[in-house]
Amino acid sequence: MNIMTINGYHAVIAYDEEIDMFRGEFTGLNGGADFYATDIASLRKEGEISLRVFLDACSERGIEPRKNYSGKFNLRVPPLLHEQLAAQAAAHGKSINAWVLDLLKDQVVGHAF
Repeated sequence: MNIMTINGYHAVIAYDEEIDMFRGEFTGLNGGADFYATDIASLRKEGEISLRVFLDACSERGIEPRKNYSGKFNLRVPPLLHEQLAAQAAAHGKSINAWVLDLLKDQVVGHAF
């Protein structure tokens, strides 16, 4: 899967073999907005239309279009991995949270924090 950014909103793109089309679905919205096309240029155009319709509907209803994220999530790991994470974090002079946050930032390319 890939991510396409349209007007600052991110959409996950996948190829749907059953219908022989690309499908885009915006993420991080307070509702659903998806779009389909057979080529990338058309997919971007359809994404812009879908996003505009979604944003207009939100505006009409007084709804914030983007989801709000708390910045917190729970991650359960096996005890041995937890132990190894603690050791690695300590070796880097960081808490587990700070060390894992650095690792996640390294993996999420192209986003400012």
